[in-house]
Amino acid sequence: MALWNSVTGQLRSVIEWKNPAPGVLFERWTDNGDEIKNASKLIVGPGQGVIFVYEGKPQAAITEPGMTDLKTANIPFWTTITKFMQAFQSEHKVGIYFFRTAEILNQGWGTPGPIKYLDPQYKFPVGMRGYGNFSFRITDAGSFFVNIMGQRDELTIDELRTAIVARLVQPLTDFLAEAKFGYNEIDANRNEIADGVKEKVAPIFATLGFGLTDFRVENTDFDDDTKRRVGRVADMQAEAQAAQAVGVDFAKLQQLAALRDAAQNEGGAAGAGVGLGAGVGLGQAMAGMMSGMNTPQPATEDPVAKLSQLKQMLDNQLISQEEYDAKKQQILSQL
Repeated sequence: MALWNSVTGQLRSVIEWKNPAPGVLFERWTDNGDEIKNASKLIVGPGQGVIFVYEGKPQAAITEPGMTDLKTANIPFWTTITKFMQAFQSEHKVGIYFFRTAEILNQGWGTPGPIKYLDPQYKFPVGMRGYGNFSFRITDAGSFFVNIMGQRDELTIDELRTAIVARLVQPLTDFLAEAKFGYNEIDANRNEIADGVKEKVAPIFATLGFGLTDFRVENTDFDDDTKRRVGRVADMQAEAQAAQAVGVDFAKLQQLAALRDAAQNEGGAAGAGVGLGAGVGLGQAMAGMMSGMNTPQPATEDPVAKLSQLKQMLDNQLISQEEYDAKKQQILSQL
């Protein structure tokens, strides 16, 4: 019975990759062990390819659908007879590895943590996260087999996707450093970022036997530290513009705000003393500021903007109602 099973096994002559699992990218054919007989037929279906390994060395890569005759030193029946004392095992070993030639679409990627680079506008480091998707395909099956498959019998799409994502962080960091896109420019330049990263990784992946056919940046986000620092800068810029619009020096405005906060902090005797001193300073600063505000401003300034900024100062308790009314009347009298 063992002899007959070996003989019938050697007569098996049609090899094909039937119904591969959806997540498998590269897989060794094992239906008849590793003894493939002379003149066996290899059927390659649409979207498939085959690496033919003979006596430990890749011999050919077949990427076109169709039927191929396999030529080996194994001759049916004669091998069985000569190898009888070796339990019908032949030294002419072959391996047939099927793989997908079709494009693998819509694989998600994301940076595992914030990517740090120096923002050209704010002049401090920011941390950005990126998310998107990519597509890829095997372009050089021989290189892919040698560099990635190795001694594996199977490689899944998810395993390769994980390896690709791990190799995206450094090229993305390098591109952002070179492109010098500021915090407020990232979203408007997603396509440029995607094209730049794809160009950078192309030679790296080509040496491994595959390539990205598409790469997209779908969304970006910044870490909390970056958002907080940018928010503080934006607030200060808004205050500076508001002060300028009503003819107040920004430094004096900051001093006035600090004095106001100190005056409101009345805790115990020491606090009362600080509050008293701050109150005096507050009055002096207020007098100096209002003196500056009473200086006639160039007629070219927008009175509507000045009134708006003046109202904002009133709402923030930087000036009193009486001072607001006086300055408002002065602005209106210039119309």
